[in-house]
Order: sequence, then structure tokens, then C-alpha cells
Amino acid sequence: MTTKTRYFVIASLLVMGVGLGTGLVAYYVGLPMGAFQRRGGPEELQFIPRDATVIAFANVQEVMNSELRQKIRRVVPMQENGQREFENQTGINIETDIDRVVASLNPDPDSTNVPGAGMVLARGRFDEVKIEALMRDHGAQVEDYKTKRLIVADLPATAPPVSASGLSVAFLEPGLVAVGSTKLIRRAIDLHQSGDNPQTGLQSVTGNEELMNLVRSLDGGNVWAVGRFDALTSQAHLPQNVSGQLPAITWFSVSGRVNGGIRGMIRAEARDDEAANNLRDVVRGFMALAKMQTGSRPELQAMMQSFELGGTGKTVALSFAVPAEVFDMVPGASRKMPAPKPPVH
Repeated sequence: MTTKTRYFVIASLLVMGVGLGTGLVAYYVGLPMGAFQRRGGPEELQFIPRDATVIAFANVQEVMNSELRQKIRRVVPMQENGQREFENQTGINIETDIDRVVASLNPDPDSTNVPGAGMVLARGRFDEVKIEALMRDHGAQVEDYKTKRLIVADLPATAPPVSASGLSVAFLEPGLVAVGSTKLIRRAIDLHQSGDNPQTGLQSVTGNEELMNLVRSLDGGNVWAVGRFDALTSQAHLPQNVSGQLPAITWFSVSGRVNGGIRGMIRAEARDDEAANNLRDVVRGFMALAKMQTGSRPELQAMMQSFELGGTGKTVALSFAVPAEVFDMVPGASRKMPAPKPPVH
């Protein structure tokens, strides 16, 4: 392994720490911190069912236009086939049409082959007529559900499963589109129409105090994710020899700010104090190994000095900062980006 490659591996491991919780959401969607309500969390949470195991957001404009993303794209070209296929199927350009989103993962009781049912609530600029027509051209069917039109997509056989109930699109209100599991979309429409009604069992995730306490505890950032770690691993159907090596974590939260570099915080709540101490030992081992690889490079030394392991009792916290200079060490990252083309009037 060359020196430059070693630096890139170290930086990549740090990016993965945030990416495990937010990477996919950050790549596809976005949500600004200004969308928060006084009770905590973005207002779109009122349309996500209470049994969500993971909720996440990212500011798509800040992440997509960040210096860090441009550097990574130059060094490791990203396959954007999924994004292109999504636009071909739905008529929604993720990078230009969406301002903010909230994403969730909920249990899917109808399937043992899918780790969960997913849904994304996006606010932005959408041509509803054009999107519906394009999806019809690709085989989608339109159903009426209460007062909303539900566009049920006919996914190609090669597409990864969304849930046992398939993929649907619905416009809950002007500028707010829901994309994801058909059953979750119907429940979102129910919540939009009727609001929380505990007597009928219809409740949003805003009534899930454990999850919402995690949301309220987050620091400011342009990407974050919170959820039940044990629910994710149990639904993933991992081999016993893999699941047996995972730390006994119940809840996790990841908050980060992506710009020229990455500044973030990872928190985990272990099953008990002993599990938390074991997890701290693992993290300390990783930090010691990483420090051995930094050599005399000041950029990496500054990064490693930013690592701070904290937390008490069952809670383990790790804060870190990856400066932009770290990514300059990757071959090709220092090439000057072409100037953006002026807008066409």
C-alpha cells in the first residue's frame, strides 16, 4: 500500500463513519436545518408512521455542491445509474428539483426478504402532470386513495426491492411529494388527512419519544440520521458469524456538516455499561491504529487530534473533523475544477 493510498483509506474510513447513517440519504436527498419546528425535527415527520426505525435528512444543495463531493468525484467517479434510472422512471431530477427531504425506514411485516419499507418525503419544484405522464409511459398505474392520486410504479425486474408492496409516488400537497413503499405512502396520506389519532392507532413518529429525543439531541449539521441499530441488524438477516461480532448497540445517531471537509459526531447507546466499555475499547483501538498511520503529515495530525471520545454510562460519543487538506493528498484531487457554465437565459 502506497503512502497516498494509505492516507485515502484513513480518510475513507472516517467518511464511512458518517456514511453508514447518512451516506445514501445525503447522496440522493437534502433538508436544511431551517425546516425544524419548535418541538424538534422537520415538519415532514408528521407524515412518517410512529414505528419508523430510522429517520434521516441531508441538505442536498450543500452536499452536492460541496468542495468535498467535487474532490471525491474526481478521484473516485461515482456510478449515478441509480439516480438516472430514478429520473427516467419518475421524471424527478434529484439534484435540481429537490430542496429538502426526510427519509424513513419502517418495518415491513409482509416480507422477510426486504430489510424494511422505505419512504422519502421531498419538498421542491415538481411538474405533477409531467411526472404522472412519464410514469404512465413506463407502465405505472394511477389509483385514487382518499383525496389523493397514487401513482403505482412498475419497477424493472433488475431493480432492488423497495418493499413487498412495491413503489408508489403521491403528491401530498403542492411542492411535497412522497416516494416509496405503497403501504407507507397510504399511511402518510392517512396522517396528512387526519393527523395523529391515538384512539385509532394512527400516529406519526413525532409521538415516538425515544426517537424524537435523539432528534432533539442532534447538533447542527447538513446531514444526520438516527435510529435503532438493533432493528437494522435484525432485519438485515446477517450470517450468525457476522451478527455475533457486532457491538451490542441499541440506538445510534450521526450528525455531520459537509463542506470543504467533514465535521461530525457519532453517538451510540449500548445495551449496558459493559457493552459501552467494550465499544469504547474498540474505538480506542481504531484511533491508535489510525494515529500510527498518520506519520508526520500535519493535516492528518490535526485530524487525529480532533478525535474526541466521550460519553458516560451506556452512551458512547465520538467527534471528529476531517479537513479539506486530507483529500488533497488523494491522487487527482488537486486538479482544478472547470469553471461552472453560466446559466442559460
